[in-house]
Amino acid sequence: MKNILRSTIAIFTLLLMVNCSKDDYAFGALESPTNVEISYEIIGKTEANPFGDGTGKVKFTVKADNAISYKYIYGDGVTENSPGGIEEHGFTTNGVNTYTVTVIAYGKGGLATNETVEVTVFNDFKDEQSTQLLTGGLPTGKKWYLAASEKGHLGVGQNDADATKNYFANYYQAEPFEKSATCFYDGEYTFALVNGKIEYKQDNKGNTFFHNSYKSVGGGTNGGDDACLPYNTTATKIVALSPSSSVVSKNPVETRVTTGTIMNFSDGGFMGYYAGATQYEILSITENRMVVRLVQGNDAGLAWYLIFTTTKPGEEPEPEVVDYTDLIWSDEFNTDGAPDSSKWGYDLGTGQDGWGNNESQSYTQAADNVIVSNGTLKITAKKVGSSYTSARLKTEGKFDFTYGRVEVRAKLPSGGGTWPAIWMLGADYATNTWPACGEIDIMEYRGNQPNVIHGTLHYPGRSGGNGNTNSTTIANASSEFHVYKTIWSPASITIYVDDVLFHTVPNNSTIPFNKDFFMILNVAMGGTFGGAIDPAFVESSMEVDYVRVYQ
Repeated sequence: MKNILRSTIAIFTLLLMVNCSKDDYAFGALESPTNVEISYEIIGKTEANPFGDGTGKVKFTVKADNAISYKYIYGDGVTENSPGGIEEHGFTTNGVNTYTVTVIAYGKGGLATNETVEVTVFNDFKDEQSTQLLTGGLPTGKKWYLAASEKGHLGVGQNDADATKNYFANYYQAEPFEKSATCFYDGEYTFALVNGKIEYKQDNKGNTFFHNSYKSVGGGTNGGDDACLPYNTTATKIVALSPSSSVVSKNPVETRVTTGTIMNFSDGGFMGYYAGATQYEILSITENRMVVRLVQGNDAGLAWYLIFTTTKPGEEPEPEVVDYTDLIWSDEFNTDGAPDSSKWGYDLGTGQDGWGNNESQSYTQAADNVIVSNGTLKITAKKVGSSYTSARLKTEGKFDFTYGRVEVRAKLPSGGGTWPAIWMLGADYATNTWPACGEIDIMEYRGNQPNVIHGTLHYPGRSGGNGNTNSTTIANASSEFHVYKTIWSPASITIYVDDVLFHTVPNNSTIPFNKDFFMILNVAMGGTFGGAIDPAFVESSMEVDYVRVYQ
């Protein structure tokens, strides 16, 4: 028995030696990092402003011999892993403050060496509105959830200087409840305001939805499809706010869709979808809806988008559809000649930047472009030399209204580049700049995409190509009349073609659809939506049989 035991011990010892030998071979010589050097640059530092420009931002660089990765402990409750050793951090405590920043340099086998540096920096950045909306101003916190019922609650787009596309998910937008078979919609995200700091907890019910490049973090194998993996996220994190320096924040004012505020999550914190990012730009936020943008950790060319709401997925109330039956305003277009001047006015010319959309036409009120004849209004886009003319009618100042049913029976133009629209704009647009004034597109159409009808709402966080939109396909849009309709109530905005519902947006006090709007009918050419104009295009008309408003 003793001999057997001695033999077993000897074999076990030999196995340990062999295994250790293999480990040593895999790691190479195990050495702690040495010669750790930390340097930093205070952003905006000048002789007059020795502690920076008030953003609280500092760019750090660390180098060390035998180091394979680093970790920053910034001394303000935020930590950050840094494989390359170069990071920019925003310190968020207001005033001039000194922080002891610790950097851990990791070598092979997990051996580590620490080094510290003191940084004195000035911060005067604060976003009290976002802080209040995010937390409710409560130490007990405010809960957020993925807006699973909303198209684009998960999306991806380009991350470059193209100001027409870099602020929304132009590559991919998830359909409502598209990820229901995963754990994606299980999470609760709580932000609390505690002693002036934002604390964050993510309860993901034990599983996290991983981007396919990061599944190894949850114990999986990278590649393939995104997947849910066991990954505990219940620890409290600190969220520090700092000013944005993203490509979106540098867009021209008319397309700058962002609050300008970045949420910085401590200790590897993230929101809902693990894509290797700990910084989230708040593009828009209201009492019950928030849109954030993050740059994927291993691909700076992509930006991911998430939409959150304070309503738990599956508990969204069905919006009440209120019908309206009393006809209060109409134009049947039964009198030949120019449109009725008591009902319609015009926008003329090319507007700023092609009416804000790089459109190619100039609007006129000439009979060649707009006339009533044979029982219909005809708005005609024409090629004139190397340019184009058309018309844009509006009821502004003649008929503005709040809530109702709008019906427009129309036949649409044809030809690549034509862009007819039946829409409504907030009457306060001159003082409440678009998209804050709100826009309801009852019908938009691309001649380059025949028979596809779009219905869209624009409002803060939903401007340009990021509108709250849906589409439907019909037959013979350019050769037959169809009825385009919206029912707009305090509860919802619903959009139809020939009484078939294809888009619904719940209405509430946080979006600008509870005040006067006026109607617009126009045919544009080209632009960001209309696209390339067919070189063979000569002219085409939108014919309108009637416009009716019921309350």
